[in-house]
Amino acid sequence: MPKVSRSRKPPPEGWELIEPTLDELEMKMREASAESHEGKRKCESVWPIWRITHQKSRYIFNLFYKRKVISRELFEYCLKEGYADKALIAKWKKPGYESLCCVACIQTTDTNHGTTCICRVPKHKLPEGKLVECIHCGCRGCGH
Repeated sequence: MPKVSRSRKPPPEGWELIEPTLDELEMKMREASAESHEGKRKCESVWPIWRITHQKSRYIFNLFYKRKVISRELFEYCLKEGYADKALIAKWKKPGYESLCCVACIQTTDTNHGTTCICRVPKHKLPEGKLVECIHCGCRGCGH
């Protein structure tokens, strides 16, 4: 995986507080992308990458919107530099999408019947004992 180029602009104040966590998640991302995909389905090989991307985005989202620890300038810097998924964070702010796993799960163009992914169906509406696993990211149910 090629290294992501970052801007030459120095990071805003407060970056030193979140940098270790983001570096750790970046290392996990590199390990996941280098991991062997022998014996896995094609879609299963990218599931760890989706999970780490979700984790990084949720970390930055919680710091800014829930805990109010980082500044707007730092939040926008993280989005601009690609540390978090801007589209996913925009969906998390809307009612009903607070626990969305990935944006691919709500795109109706990727399914045969023009509906959202099976992981968006609430668990109480699924047959009992049925194992649900998203084809896009491996989510086991982000619908309430």
